[in-house]
Amino acid sequence: MIRARRICVTAVAVLAALAGSPGLAQAEQPPESRLLSATNDNSLPPGWRIDGKSGARELVWRAPKAVPMGDARVEFRTGDRLLGVPKPARDGRTFRLALDEARPAQLSDLQVTAAGRRLDAAADDTHTSGPRGARVPAQAPANDVDPGRPGSYRTVTGEYDLDPVRLPGYATPIEMRAQVVAPKNATGSRPLALFLHGRHSTCYKPGTEDDITGDWPCADGYKPIPSDKGYLADQQLLASQGYVTVSISANGINAQDWQAEDAGAQARSSLVRQHLARWADWTAHRSTAPAVVREAAKADLSRVLLVGHSRGGEGVNRAAMDSLYPPPAAEDGYQGPVRWKVRGTVLVGPTIFGQNPVADVPNVTLLPGCDGDVSDLQGEDFVDGTRGVSRGTALHSAVYIVGANHNYFNSEWTPGEAEAPASDDFWTDPEQPDPVCSPGAATRLTAAQQHKAGSTYIAAAARLFLAGDDRVRPLLDGSGKRAPSADPARVLTHAVGGRRSGGFLPDGGAKVTGARLCSAIDPDPAVACLDPETPGSSPHFASWETEKETGRSAVDLTWSAPGTAARITPAKPLSLRDSQKLALRVFVPPNTSGTKFDVSVTDSSDRRVTLGSVKVDGLPGSASTASYWAQELRVPLSAATRAGLDLRHVTSLELTPRSQTGRAWLMDAWGWAPGTPAAKAAALPRVDVGRTIVKEGDSGTRTYRIPVEISGHGSGQVRVYVLEPDSGRAETRLVTVRPGSHAIDVPVEVKGDTDYGYDVEYDIAVKAVHNAVVGKHRGGVTAENDDPEPVITLTPVADRVTEGETLTWRMSVDAPTAVDIWQPIRVLPVTEGTELSTKDVDPQWLQDWSGDVPDPERRLSDANLWVWLNIPPGSTSADFIVPTVQDQVAEPTESMRVALTDNNAEPLPDKPVLTGTVLERP
Repeated sequence: MIRARRICVTAVAVLAALAGSPGLAQAEQPPESRLLSATNDNSLPPGWRIDGKSGARELVWRAPKAVPMGDARVEFRTGDRLLGVPKPARDGRTFRLALDEARPAQLSDLQVTAAGRRLDAAADDTHTSGPRGARVPAQAPANDVDPGRPGSYRTVTGEYDLDPVRLPGYATPIEMRAQVVAPKNATGSRPLALFLHGRHSTCYKPGTEDDITGDWPCADGYKPIPSDKGYLADQQLLASQGYVTVSISANGINAQDWQAEDAGAQARSSLVRQHLARWADWTAHRSTAPAVVREAAKADLSRVLLVGHSRGGEGVNRAAMDSLYPPPAAEDGYQGPVRWKVRGTVLVGPTIFGQNPVADVPNVTLLPGCDGDVSDLQGEDFVDGTRGVSRGTALHSAVYIVGANHNYFNSEWTPGEAEAPASDDFWTDPEQPDPVCSPGAATRLTAAQQHKAGSTYIAAAARLFLAGDDRVRPLLDGSGKRAPSADPARVLTHAVGGRRSGGFLPDGGAKVTGARLCSAIDPDPAVACLDPETPGSSPHFASWETEKETGRSAVDLTWSAPGTAARITPAKPLSLRDSQKLALRVFVPPNTSGTKFDVSVTDSSDRRVTLGSVKVDGLPGSASTASYWAQELRVPLSAATRAGLDLRHVTSLELTPRSQTGRAWLMDAWGWAPGTPAAKAAALPRVDVGRTIVKEGDSGTRTYRIPVEISGHGSGQVRVYVLEPDSGRAETRLVTVRPGSHAIDVPVEVKGDTDYGYDVEYDIAVKAVHNAVVGKHRGGVTAENDDPEPVITLTPVADRVTEGETLTWRMSVDAPTAVDIWQPIRVLPVTEGTELSTKDVDPQWLQDWSGDVPDPERRLSDANLWVWLNIPPGSTSADFIVPTVQDQVAEPTESMRVALTDNNAEPLPDKPVLTGTVLERP
């Protein structure tokens, strides 16, 4: 994910929120130390440094406060370029990213983001403004059927705890523990709903307010955080309605997924399928099942619903994929037969780092309007990313819940309900409360209200996908109906798939007049659909692995007077013959109201008919929300039928603004008809990208190929992005893939040398375009540096001077290198005599190197002088200078001590501590 939309919560606010959440408390370095960089052309921002040795150089950022475990990835970026996903240290504050050959001079505009939120810098004041009070959307009419009402079945509750399992790439075995809630004494086999929680802290110390960790297993004195118990209310509702439910624990994955290139998606899939395999065994052999399973109704494995929260959402999506299209054996933690059928998935505030939804498995995605963790609402791609990929009959629904946060869907992540410490993930400044999401705002839900709404819409998905009750579809497919059980939550929906046909899509060669065809992901504001400086963001434009993308477009309409039509002409005529209405997905800026359009279509005989008018209001939004979200608007096609329009050959769609001024974005438009068709998975090829790690060698050039496995059946198209290691820019290719072929052939040349350098990753990223699925979407060839790090020494150049002159030490390497060398130097207290004070050195120098000022006068070693010097590539030395000042005060001879240090500011034991002396001017 590359483009950080400017969702502007200040760094202090974000980190205060994170610190208030469960965090990690172990210190990695002295709190009195300050991380500073050399003040030259290659300087890094405060808080950043480059360190490491023996060929393992790292870019390091240290947060002011602990960053708790969450579901959004912490990412390092430079401008619009993704540098990579750093590894967190145990202190919860320090994040490290292995460096490639990018020079610090290229590391400009460094940023730390998580789902679009900046964690490392304060937001611009212009981005913090917003409406004083957000308007609550109007209440929709009630649906005929309310799935949030409890059923008539009595239930049984219990848990099982089996032997842990080993998964590829995870050193510690993963627990096989789960909570079961099921109908009791129900006749026949009952559908199964499996829940998977997201990424959260794993252990806590009872009796403390914030002592939690990300360890697994838990240390002595600590207990596991029971995230798997957080959906018991959802399970109870479903069980009362006749569904067998199981919620599985994944603490072992959460503790280790920072090491996984896919952030744990494959491991979570493997764990889900391990549990389903056990349920298949117990269904066939009831006597072998745990007691609670034997007491429950028999599960029908031909009707399975997977429910995943946050990273659990991405995990169950991958489990649905892997159940249809097996993953590479070496990557998979379950390789037995598939004895179940996934009928649908529910994805709650999910991540989708791979942007690889399963197009032929129906889904419902809950998008929390006040999500403070996965704040870019990237789960929208579970809907948008399925368009045109396969058959198009599976329903993909997005459910936007105004005022819901990320954590409160899980009661074990909810303050006042959780066994372990918990917090609201949406943090707001008490002195500048967010108008939409601060507790007490008219649009913000309480924990109880949010959980009730979540339970209701999970039950709606179960009733539609497992029970086949089409009467609940209007709650999910953009028909504008509500479930009273979810009141007072305001819930909006849109969808693709189902009985939609004839899509007007901005991609695929469509021509646009009277408006602008824009790109979801592009660093150029003139090309991008939303200027990156726009407060807030759009879930439709959540970033991915590249700074720009092909094939993700929308239509941007801006007008200053009514009447000018925007026309979208697809590459070939579309058929709306079997449709009742035309459904458009349109969004307008948050907090706006009364935007109106006339909607017209034209056929191949150039007959034009106005179908009707639509009106849309913006969602409640602030600079901290992702509220540029499309609402579904429908107009009947009856006017076209009466006028004799040829609905089999519709050539264009027109939107004519009737508001005085405004702006809107069209995502797509479809012919719509009621009903839910059966979703049958197509036989498709599957693409998985691997990784090869090689040594660079001392000489010559070797050619390697990025490992790509193409399995499955048939042929399809994917888009391959070849990422340039230095700049991060990508070359894109549209590739036709077939099982067993080498269609994705990316050679990598690795040149050997004897110069010390960084490891280099030559990567590709892959997305499905048509008739294909993508599992592991990113991989490549890593060329490891195999040359020794140069020996670094510090020697005096001018270490005995008169006041007003400059003390100088030279840091040297024994041979030039191919990369920047960064090494810290610390000013230490003197052991005898008088130490230089903060008033004995140039005040600007002191400000530049320590961020400190001379007053009050104190020892120089008390001014937090821990300095990172840089030796550029090809050079062998850099000087550390201390300009002293001449004063009129009679003083004795003064001195200071300097030393090379390790990454924790401790002097290196095998290096000398050097002394500089300043004499009184005669």
